[in-house]
Amino acid sequence: MSSERATLNATTRTDFGTRTSKRLRREGKVPGVVYSGGKEATSFQVESRDARVILGEGHALFDLAIEGSEAVPVVVKEQQHHPVRGDLQHLDLQQVDLNQAIQAEVLVELTGDDVSPGVKQGGVLEHVTREVTVEALPTDIPDSIALDVSEMEINDTLTLEDLVAPEGVTLIADDPAEVTIVTLSPPRVEEEPEEDLEAEPEVVGEGEEGGEEAADEGDSGEDSSDEE
Repeated sequence: MSSERATLNATTRTDFGTRTSKRLRREGKVPGVVYSGGKEATSFQVESRDARVILGEGHALFDLAIEGSEAVPVVVKEQQHHPVRGDLQHLDLQQVDLNQAIQAEVLVELTGDDVSPGVKQGGVLEHVTREVTVEALPTDIPDSIALDVSEMEINDTLTLEDLVAPEGVTLIADDPAEVTIVTLSPPRVEEEPEEDLEAEPEVVGEGEEGGEEAADEGDSGEDSSDEE
C-alpha cells in the first residue's frame, strides 16, 4: 500500500432526517458517520465526487479530515448505494488505531488472463470471489491482492489457498480450499435452434371429390339414356 495515505475532506453535519439527506444528495453531497471506539460517533458530509474518487481507487485505509478537526485514519465500515442507479447514498467509516490489527475487505485483482492457455482456447474465465477478508495492522492492509491466472487451463479452479498475501497480512477464512476465487470453464457452445419442420397439410377429400365428380358424370349418362 502507498506510504502516503489519501485524504477525504468533509464538513460536520448537524441537520438530520430523510428530507435533509435527500437535499444533500441533490446538492451532490453524501451524508456519513465515523465511529471511533467508545467515543460518540461523528456525523459528516462529503462531496459525492470526492467520495467516489477515494472509494474508486480502492483505498483500504485513508484519512478523514472533518473541517476544524485533525485528520484521523479510517477504514470503510459500510457503504449504502441506490438499488437502481448505484449512487452512493451513505458512508459509514471506522476510525482505527494504527498499532492494532484489524480485519478488512480487500479486492482480488486477476493478472495474466490475457496469456492464459485456457482463455486463448476460448475458455470462460469467471471471477467468483472479488473481495477477501484479511487481518493486519491498518498500515499493512493492501489496497488489493494480485492473483496470477496466466497458467490456468480449461476446467482449472483457483481458491483462497492459491492467493499469496503480502507479509504481515493474514487471509481470514474457515476453509480456504472451499473459497473459490476464479474458474476457467470450457467454451460456451451456442445450441442451434431446432428447425420447425411442419408437415405439408394434407388436402382432405381430394380423392372423394374426384370420385364424386366421376359418379356425377356417370349419373348424368344414365339419365340421358333413360330419356332416350
